[in-house]
Amino acid sequence: MRYGGSTSCLAIASTPAAGGEPGRPVLLLDAGTGLRRVAPLLGGHAFRGTILVTHFHWDHIEGIPFFGSGDREDATVSMMFPPQEDGTDSESVLGRMMSPPLFPIWPKDLRGRWSFDELPRAAFGSEGARIEGFTVVARDVPHKGGRTVGFRVSDGHSTLVYVPDHCPTAVGPGPSGLGEIHPAVLDLATGADLLVHDAFLVAEEVAELGMLGHAAAEYAVELGQRAGVAHVALFHHHPDRCDDDIDDIVARTADAAVPVRAAAEGTFIDL
Repeated sequence: MRYGGSTSCLAIASTPAAGGEPGRPVLLLDAGTGLRRVAPLLGGHAFRGTILVTHFHWDHIEGIPFFGSGDREDATVSMMFPPQEDGTDSESVLGRMMSPPLFPIWPKDLRGRWSFDELPRAAFGSEGARIEGFTVVARDVPHKGGRTVGFRVSDGHSTLVYVPDHCPTAVGPGPSGLGEIHPAVLDLATGADLLVHDAFLVAEEVAELGMLGHAAAEYAVELGQRAGVAHVALFHHHPDRCDDDIDDIVARTADAAVPVRAAAEGTFIDL
């Protein structure tokens, strides 16, 4: 009831240099059911911007056909997905979920101007790609069931790192037994103002449930400390946990060298 039950979506807006209220969001990270909550941030306007998707699992794309601010004639929505290893184009992959008989319409039937493309190659380079006025760096992250990436988003002043699904044990147990802190993820996170990271599990669940493809909250904190981030937000909560359970997980981190919070639906964070 406090942390919310929608699936993954973050909205990013710039704040004017002279201060004041943030502008309307133009860059969204993932398109789970939380995408529906973007509409109030737009003040009745159509969405005109880009949605970057970490991977094709349902909980990261199932909000697309219910995005009222995007499914309208005056909307312009550019969606970008990780390139698929078999070369299948993004719209075709999305259509496996969003098409008859499983759904009434195809992606091409959404109103407005929609495009479904791969993430630009520059995003995987050292300098990143310029998208909607932000510098975006993408790196491959181990996760079960298809290519998955994490994002580093910067406006030249502040930096957000978003790694919602991460299976660090896929590359070894690491010194703590919670998984390796491998170079790609450390590269993404280093020096960030905010690390939003997978915390689906807790340490004692890794042995039994690590095969689901997720990380423990303690790993997220360990990564944040190693990377020198300013704050860690635990994300992608296990759906069987209640609010008090999540509070208890945050309480475990009280002695961490980095401030830790649990991500909550509808939270606004000013970097």
